[in-house]
Amino acid sequence: MAAKKRSSRISSSSSSSASHRSEAFKPSSPDSVKSQTNRHRWLIITFFIVSFIISLLIYCQRYYYYTATTVVVDVEKPYVYQRGLVKIDSTYHEVIDENSNVSENISRRHFGNPVLAYITPWNSKGYDLAKKFSSKITHLSPVWYELKNEGSKLVLHGRHNADRGWISDIRMKGNALILPRVVLEAIPLDLLKKKKLREEAINLIIMECKEMEYDGIVLESWSRWVAYGILHNSDMRNLALQFIKQLGEAMHSVHLERNGKTNLQLVYVIGPPRTDTLQEHDFGPKDLQALYDAVDGFSLMTYDHSSPYNPGPNAPLNWIRSTLHLLVGAGSKSRRLGEKIFVGINFYGNDFVMSGGLGGGPIIAHEYLSLLEQHKPVFQWEENSAEHFFLYSDNQYVQHAVFYPTLMSLAMRLEEARSWGAGISIWEIGQDLFIAGYSFVRA
Repeated sequence: MAAKKRSSRISSSSSSSASHRSEAFKPSSPDSVKSQTNRHRWLIITFFIVSFIISLLIYCQRYYYYTATTVVVDVEKPYVYQRGLVKIDSTYHEVIDENSNVSENISRRHFGNPVLAYITPWNSKGYDLAKKFSSKITHLSPVWYELKNEGSKLVLHGRHNADRGWISDIRMKGNALILPRVVLEAIPLDLLKKKKLREEAINLIIMECKEMEYDGIVLESWSRWVAYGILHNSDMRNLALQFIKQLGEAMHSVHLERNGKTNLQLVYVIGPPRTDTLQEHDFGPKDLQALYDAVDGFSLMTYDHSSPYNPGPNAPLNWIRSTLHLLVGAGSKSRRLGEKIFVGINFYGNDFVMSGGLGGGPIIAHEYLSLLEQHKPVFQWEENSAEHFFLYSDNQYVQHAVFYPTLMSLAMRLEEARSWGAGISIWEIGQDLFIAGYSFVRA
């Protein structure tokens, strides 16, 4: 259409104007055309050179300062970037040599979005790391509680796990919120259908938060409801969503006595779809929108993508991206929804058997380091999943594939979360390589 309008305007010009233009136009000589072409080429080249130099100077001004004889890395840049450790061509030597090193700056946050870190009683190192790096974490979730049926009543188990001294230490060192995880193990057909039990469950949770001075809870129930097969029924699904809303609204009505300025918070654990299309039991975008106002955040378990029966990457980046797109969509609303997501990041790996039958499973830091020292492997980078892995043969000549987070894989997942406006949730901090976790998470 634009071309047709332009040609019609030209044809509508007067013949006298056309003759004047034809008289004024004189073809240039070949030498003149060549000279003009060379001049234009040099202008373009000069433009790109100047643009590159300006960009380089801006980058250097941001990250470096100069002395008379050397370039010194800006101390504000994350430690592992200063050391040049975030790269695809990592080696086992670097992991062994650097895993116990950590930046002296344990307070500055570089990743501005929320960071939720889980802590488990069976990896007690996490408690100490949480105290040391509490200023880098916004939400701490110790795995302490289960809500269960006992006869006709509900009982909240787990207070024996709670450590008031640790909680006090955390609050002295930073502003991280303490939100213990509560797993809802009560039989859903009883809990969701009976108003009295729903109210009892909510009262038990709120009373525990008040007495222990928690800032809220992280609730895990969807996976349990999937296991019971209740989410295929639309009525039961609606009751499930209504219970979460009721709990969130009740918690938001409670003002914390510690500061009187905030309410109890509810973070809800959700699993990612395992296929390209949503299944009936999957937590989907409609569920997210239904709970948006009642829930303060959604802990998205974007890990455990592979298993001994289907070995491969722990959390392929393209899978994480497609999961986020499926949940929050695209456009202006996606950012608003994305800001309530904690993208799950695993701080553990997997050692899978690749020959002689299926097998293997999760490994943590000391097991990973032992494999590196024993087998001295060559790291390989899997482009589609954005994960490092290596191969080795055990004493029985059985081949294994080991997938474990590296600085590069973590960097790419942090950037992905940032692009959606999302935070991150870490499972879990007690099992992690020191440098691959806290000195890098940039929280």
